[in-house]
Amino acid sequence: MIEILGEIEQMLAIQEIETFLKLVLIVILSGIVGYERESWNKPAGFRTHVLVGISAVLVMICGEYLSQKSGADPTRIPAQLLSGIGFLGAGTILRDGFNVKGLTTAAGLLAITCIGLFVGAGYYLGAIIATAVVYVVLSYSHKLSSKLEHTDILDLNISANNPKEIIKELNEIFKLSNVEIVRLKVIENEDREDYIRVILKYKENTDKNEILSKIIEIDRVKEVVEG
Repeated sequence: MIEILGEIEQMLAIQEIETFLKLVLIVILSGIVGYERESWNKPAGFRTHVLVGISAVLVMICGEYLSQKSGADPTRIPAQLLSGIGFLGAGTILRDGFNVKGLTTAAGLLAITCIGLFVGAGYYLGAIIATAVVYVVLSYSHKLSSKLEHTDILDLNISANNPKEIIKELNEIFKLSNVEIVRLKVIENEDREDYIRVILKYKENTDKNEILSKIIEIDRVKEVVEG
């Protein structure tokens, strides 16, 4: 009986050491990615990534433990984690007009979750390789991206007296500023002043404030509001 208890204690000790090593490894791996995100002042930084990674490892270990104790499917709990991580990722996504920010950080959290599951399952080499790939993508993809031509969207509501009569002047401003008109429409209202809704596509090196200044200098224009 004493020998059996000794074996059980030894097994528990091995399991606890393995759990500790898994947690140390995920702190290192998720910390690498989290540090990269924090260096860019992203909403989810070092601590967030580390906590997500630790949570993934613990969930995987919990699934394996329950499987050993009761014969339950060890993949059920990790599967729920992947669904739940979407709520955390959604919190990092911000909408700024037509632009959406935080998608990369949200995707990074999902990647860290998967890496955590790798570590929890004992696939250490796969976790290390995945971390290296994720880090390289996050750190160096912007260099390739910076070489490509980027465009932003500018959504304007232009209030003016007889707005239809300033369309020609607007077209001249947009042409000289090298911006593309995506949509231009005169909005007529019975209860308030008519205005022009215009959506523009412009390059990153375009001075947006200069375009707004030229528009407001048109005699009939009363107000320019960015949507």
